[in-house]
Amino acid sequence: MTSLLVRNIARIAGIERHGRLMLAGRDLSVMESIEDAFLYVEDGVIADFGPMSELADKGYADDAGVTVVDACGGMVLPSFCDSHTHIVYAASREHEFVDKIRGLSYAEIARRGGGILNSADRLHELTEDELYCQAMCRVREIISKGTGAVEIKSGYGLNTADELKMLRVIRRIQETAPLKVASTFLGAHAVGREYAGRQREYVDLVVNEMIPEVGREHLADYIDVFCDDGFFTPEDTARILEAGAIWGMRPKIHGQELADSGGVRVAVEHNALSVDHLESMTDDDIAMLQGTGTIPTALPGTSFFLNMPFAPGRRIIDSGLPLAVASDYNPGSTPSGDMKFVVSLACIKMRLLPEEAFNAATINSACAMGISRDYGSVSIGKVPNFYITRPIPSLDFIPYAYTTPVISRIFLKGVEWHI
Repeated sequence: MTSLLVRNIARIAGIERHGRLMLAGRDLSVMESIEDAFLYVEDGVIADFGPMSELADKGYADDAGVTVVDACGGMVLPSFCDSHTHIVYAASREHEFVDKIRGLSYAEIARRGGGILNSADRLHELTEDELYCQAMCRVREIISKGTGAVEIKSGYGLNTADELKMLRVIRRIQETAPLKVASTFLGAHAVGREYAGRQREYVDLVVNEMIPEVGREHLADYIDVFCDDGFFTPEDTARILEAGAIWGMRPKIHGQELADSGGVRVAVEHNALSVDHLESMTDDDIAMLQGTGTIPTALPGTSFFLNMPFAPGRRIIDSGLPLAVASDYNPGSTPSGDMKFVVSLACIKMRLLPEEAFNAATINSACAMGISRDYGSVSIGKVPNFYITRPIPSLDFIPYAYTTPVISRIFLKGVEWHI
């Protein structure tokens, strides 16, 4: 395997030397860095890094087969890890965007048959190949913006055949895309149109038919439920999560987006890896998460696009908890997978320091996908997913200049991915 040496790096940031899988509280405000540095990749992992003054003694540049890259004074940062997306979908929903401008809420659009049900109707019409081709365009888009690991949910099928179709597309992305992909079964995203008014029967379908089929084909790493006002109750959610646990699917919960729904409580009770959204999170929810393994995950792009309150990220961190941030890339409430913009929103709207926002978007979001042993920081032995910026004045410049492109070169598994 070809080795890689990146030299003349103005600053490597996001270094983790202590084997930590996530950061909480005050630790989130620290990003270890090295100025005037090099990075060395060998056998598919990060093998060494340090100051340029030590490079000559290493002899890496003299090794046969080493590829030498000059960072030209740019920074090196670990790739973003986006722990909550819905990027397998059939069509955009810009007409609903106009409805929102005219004053309709997300919930009102859903009650009129739009929203998730609209996406399910469109998805039903497409083949797996068509869905795969569309999704891979979005995968290439997010890679170009610095994402090196992504979680993708089903949830626009809402019947057994179409949920399986989505998950098979996600598996194909896992097998063919250069970034790391985690898969999540979200059959309980909404009640399928043919089950309108019969929610209990739909939950029966999810539990008795969908989950066993997903489990038999080993199509999902995780299971999710939209536990919120107008969608699924905590009781529905608990039943679905217990059924998923039989097949080895750990929960990742949609909760507290539209109301104080009980989503945090059910997440904690079922040892969910993460509880996501949290726009309606309460102080009681923050207290409930103390001492658990459930990572609160904010989706600030959703709040921005829907003009909703933002998750209380500042209060979460100040309470000593970890925090992850993710994009929620989907056609209805967040048609963007730009994690640089997510970091900017976390700073501007949630009052996170830049270091806190970057840690939330890298090592903590990797942890919210269960992959932080291998991704999310610059660490010896980790997968070399990183990007090189053009020369910039500081780390703070990245969220400050919130629309300015800063990425010069991208490396996934130590191989350059051409923008």
